[in-house]
Amino acid sequence: MMTNFEELGVDPAMVKVLSEKGIDRAFPIQELTIADALAGRDVSGKAKTGSGKTLAFGLPTLQRVERAEPRRPRALVLVPTRELATQVSDELLPLGEAIGVRVAAIYGGADMAGQIKKLGRGAEVVVATPGRMIDLIDRKEASLADVDIVVVDEADRMADMGFLPQVEWLLRHIDGRHQTLLFSATLDGAVKTLVTRYQHDPVRHEVTSRQVTVEEMTHRFLLVHQMDKSKVVAAIGRGSRRTLVFCRTKRYADRLVAELRDEGVKAGAIHGDLPQRLRERALADFIDGSLPMLVATDVAARGIHVDDVEVVIHGDPPEDHKSYLHRSGRTARAGEEGLVVTLALWNEELEVKRLQKRIGIDLPIVEVFSNDSRLADLTAWDPIADSGAA
Repeated sequence: MMTNFEELGVDPAMVKVLSEKGIDRAFPIQELTIADALAGRDVSGKAKTGSGKTLAFGLPTLQRVERAEPRRPRALVLVPTRELATQVSDELLPLGEAIGVRVAAIYGGADMAGQIKKLGRGAEVVVATPGRMIDLIDRKEASLADVDIVVVDEADRMADMGFLPQVEWLLRHIDGRHQTLLFSATLDGAVKTLVTRYQHDPVRHEVTSRQVTVEEMTHRFLLVHQMDKSKVVAAIGRGSRRTLVFCRTKRYADRLVAELRDEGVKAGAIHGDLPQRLRERALADFIDGSLPMLVATDVAARGIHVDDVEVVIHGDPPEDHKSYLHRSGRTARAGEEGLVVTLALWNEELEVKRLQKRIGIDLPIVEVFSNDSRLADLTAWDPIADSGAA
């Protein structure tokens, strides 16, 4: 039986907001860390994306933070990507409103003037990507002088993306005794250095997330023709409420979205060349279900956590088996079933067969056309028994 938030010491006004959203019981990482964080302890939390880390650090931060002066936040939450900055701030905003705490999101690729205005009005909690935060400090539009709570979220991803020098710059410039909450999928290597350098006697909590295994997903490998490929994607997507398609290039992502729309499928793209407002809108529409298909490049998809993805389509075969597992792991979450479909052109068939060997899957790569009735329900279709069928 999971603990409720009231028992963990969370403010009743925030408990009410959570309850209205149907969140009544704490996830394991929240159950482990909230009481220590509320007590002012430094916390190192090891947990995967999607384990409930935002509330694990967000609830204690909102509850403990003091009133801020303009441009002088009291709590700084560092995240690796702009998508994560918006997701975290969107989750914390209504909770903050319930107890009179202001939350601002600060990230690159968006209107700086608007962000400067928010800071000028005052925000207790700032959720920021490191580069944009440093930029605003350099411009004297923000100060770290009053910060007494720091959160480093997705620390391992910060390291992977080369952001640790910026993170360390910010941590070095926060003076005086302050609380540091650090959350990461791993606590070794470069992340361990952060813990050693910037945390004081941290209490360590670990949630061993059960990885989605290859066996828990339904896999299909389809040989398609270039001119028919987008129609095949559309046919698969029509049978799903939420489909995530991965492409190798921004150019192909844009072209595929245009072709899907021509087929009458509502689709949006997320990649680095799109304006931030369009990326945010596409992600928000995908999360709330009004956009059934999202097309993303690998880099843009980092840090995105969306529940209930029914189908993952590899529009281009992934570069290696690790990428296959990372992409495919966006489905089959929380015990739900998930379908993973890999599309291959004639010149990619050998590449996909090599990939199958690496991940331990032995399934035929079956040629299909977009008018094939099996595309409506690929989970029900047995490609081994049916591989010879037209």
